[in-house]
Amino acid sequence: MPTEILMPALSPTMEEGTLAKWLVKEGDEVKSGDIIAEIETDKATMEFEAVDEGVLGKILIAEGTQGVKVNTPIAVLLEDGESADDIGSAPAPKAEAKPEAAKAEAAPSAAAPAAPAPAAPKSAEGGRIFASPLARRIAAEKGIDLATVQGSGPRGRIVKADVEGAKPGAAKPATAEAPKAATPAPAAAAPAGPSAETILKMYADRETEEVALDGMRRTIAARLSEAKQTIPHFYLRRSAKLDELMKFRAMLNKQLESRGVKLSVNDFIIKACALALQEVPDANAVWAGDRILKLKPSDVAVAVAVEGGLFTPVLKDAQQKTLSALSAEMKDLANRAKTRKLAPHEYQGGSFAISNLGMFGIENFDAVINPPHGAILAVGAGIQTPVVENGEVVIRNVMSMTLSVDHRVIDGALGAQLLEAIVKHLENPMGMLA
Repeated sequence: MPTEILMPALSPTMEEGTLAKWLVKEGDEVKSGDIIAEIETDKATMEFEAVDEGVLGKILIAEGTQGVKVNTPIAVLLEDGESADDIGSAPAPKAEAKPEAAKAEAAPSAAAPAAPAPAAPKSAEGGRIFASPLARRIAAEKGIDLATVQGSGPRGRIVKADVEGAKPGAAKPATAEAPKAATPAPAAAAPAGPSAETILKMYADRETEEVALDGMRRTIAARLSEAKQTIPHFYLRRSAKLDELMKFRAMLNKQLESRGVKLSVNDFIIKACALALQEVPDANAVWAGDRILKLKPSDVAVAVAVEGGLFTPVLKDAQQKTLSALSAEMKDLANRAKTRKLAPHEYQGGSFAISNLGMFGIENFDAVINPPHGAILAVGAGIQTPVVENGEVVIRNVMSMTLSVDHRVIDGALGAQLLEAIVKHLENPMGMLA
């Protein structure tokens, strides 16, 4: 029976993607583990490996097609003895005429799947068991009852790897759960303000340039709209005097010069936040829908501007790492972010984020929380400022910070404790080496 190849979910949050490129063509032989396509997610282009073996009988989604929903059939794989005539007569989905201007909501229609084989095995509960042709053949050769095998493929489908290690008569693990039906995406909220059609008419007599939204821009728009509509933000503001930090940084950089290491102020901010999250553990948390999830390690995300958007790569276990290790890791993540070479696990997760616009001369600003994070620290530039110390006016290098907090996760007093701990470490930098 022909096997559908489905659009994969290459990250936990992926709902749709762009089929950027096919690396095989119709008629090519495909083996399990072969890279057959490149899929563009919201922020990265990733390789897609085949899980079954056979011949690529038909490509259903043309390369360059945007807005392909996860689990949409994108191609059909044939096993030995099958031909393209076995696929079915329903027309394949058509690629959009202009992929670069495609709309995310206009997902291609999938071709009608071939009729199931009449002898398809049933589970003990009477439901049909979904398995690849290769998995069925291996199971038959080894005398394995497919009803006892837990599938790891899309929608619980049994694939080659599931039956290769199974033993005849082995029972399905007691903890295994039946595949859950995909949760339908929530209906889009009514757009605020004029419609796109109204806006286009409004500027019809003006010279304009229309910029199509890529996956990253769509994701940023959706997530930030979600953040402002659903997260009850509140803001806490503090300033930190950086004079001791700047002296300490200069001393360390002189010592590390022979190793090619140069610490930035941002490296100290990352370390200060990581230590503060350990000292105020109740603030090291995320909103998990119906509960609060507290993290043990300090996984700190840092916003990195790239062409057309931004990434927030995560420095995991930042509290355990030296300043030089954090500096090297941050440089690597930032460089790969700018070329969109980060894997999803490198920019997803964390409980806390930092957005630093000080290098652009911004003195202070309020950042939007990146869900499900509990807070984000907006960092401004260090400014020579007159301050009063011991009754005298002196000039100090003062940096303004704003902590945006999710009130569902962190209350005002707890947020104040976290910000106080951050300031303490920034103003006493030598303590960060202890």
